Amino acid sequence: MGNKITIVVVSLIINLSAFAQDTVSTGQQSTLKEFWTQIDDIFNDVNFSNANWGVVIQSLQTGEYFFKRNEDKLFIPASNMKLFTTAAGLLTLGSDFRYETPIYSSGEIDGSLLRGDLIIQGSGDPTISGRFYNNDIYSVFKQWADSLSEMGIDEIAGNIIGDDNSFEDRGLGSGWSWDYESSWFAAPSSAVSFNDNCIDITVVYDKNEHTSKIKIAPSTSYVILLNNVKVVSPDSVTSIDVYRERGTNVINVFGTIREGTDTVKSFCTINNPTQYSMVILKDVLEERGISVRGYPMDIDDISGIVDYSRMKKLFTHYSVSLKDIVKAINKSSQNFYAEQLLKTIGLEIKNYGSYENGVEACKEVFEKMGINPESMVMVDGSGLSRLNLVTPKQIIALLTYMYNNGQYVPFYNSLPIAGVDGTMARRLKNSRAEGRIRAKTGFLGFARSLSGYAITADNEPVVFTMVANNFNVPVKLAENIQDLVCLRLANFSRK
Repeated sequence: MGNKITIVVVSLIINLSAFAQDTVSTGQQSTLKEFWTQIDDIFNDVNFSNANWGVVIQSLQTGEYFFKRNEDKLFIPASNMKLFTTAAGLLTLGSDFRYETPIYSSGEIDGSLLRGDLIIQGSGDPTISGRFYNNDIYSVFKQWADSLSEMGIDEIAGNIIGDDNSFEDRGLGSGWSWDYESSWFAAPSSAVSFNDNCIDITVVYDKNEHTSKIKIAPSTSYVILLNNVKVVSPDSVTSIDVYRERGTNVINVFGTIREGTDTVKSFCTINNPTQYSMVILKDVLEERGISVRGYPMDIDDISGIVDYSRMKKLFTHYSVSLKDIVKAINKSSQNFYAEQLLKTIGLEIKNYGSYENGVEACKEVFEKMGINPESMVMVDGSGLSRLNLVTPKQIIALLTYMYNNGQYVPFYNSLPIAGVDGTMARRLKNSRAEGRIRAKTGFLGFARSLSGYAITADNEPVVFTMVANNFNVPVKLAENIQDLVCLRLANFSRK
């Protein structure tokens, strides 16, 4: 074990030394043959002798390959699967696509009283949260309450019903690890959603009572919190975790908070996103002066079929455009948004939002890209599943197709910029590669990927993918290799 750790540390020091030299370089003249040899040496790192690298680097100007390794082998892409989902979304729906959420009444408006139920017909909008509304998670629901008030309504006689039937009820993807279920990055998809289908949890150290206290947003009785966070001495470690009992909304917050620590924020998924959304909507309506006699409900809990031809449409809520949504997906690697988009593609193209319909519709797009859909495996939209399998050459085919397509600009703008923003904000900072690399990161246990576009020292556009699978050394080493290659690309000059 000691020898292995020594090798890792020595390799890291050597690679970081090369990294530092490249950061001050202003461009290195080289032939493609020399470049190939340099890159081959990087990927022959001894720490990855028992792992697999899948790599393709290709000029978008000439079509020449700068480098290839295992280009036709299948790899777990991790979040690089989002490239496939967002590209398919832009190509099928268009960058200006907006989710529509119509609000209906099952009864007439009698003065200030709405006689009947208020029904929200969900279509999968993932943005009903604070992300696009100055971090005000209630903003959209407040808008809905204001719209009802403008109609003169101050009382609803019936229930608040969320109709999530445009999506399948299965909220978790195939092959997702069971122990992800409480984690924010595995939030369940649903046609009706709120706050990324999560509860925001803030653990506070109370110096007066020398204990921990928990605050949640939204503030709701929909969840039951168990506070098992212990206060430890200032020289100890703060470590907070959450676990939701399966099939319930009982959330155990546990761990330690160091004495003197101000706040620690965490998140937990919820069970039944539709009912959760309606509970919060009812609370917001009542806070803004609209009383509700009935209950917040999931449409599955009512008898009979809702006939919208007999309903009165009160108004329709429109989301931000898809170009902003794919930016949230790729910049921040937002899994929940990606799953919502995959099912939305299925809904719009196949008339029902299921994983199967979404994948089938996406594969029809991939075939147009020149990718044989039978030679890849796609089971979710985010890449959280280890059942997804793609080849490096397929990733390059997608990136090249998008480069030559009318949806390239919103696709390109959605990718993290090295040293600037998103999941690449801290990588390649203050180096020649800063701002010259636009790439999607990907991470799962024993898998690390990076794919996107680069600009060489000659301003030659290049497309690349680097996927590592089955390594058992620190993930930082895989990132270091990827960053070294990006630096070589940014410094590469034929002149």
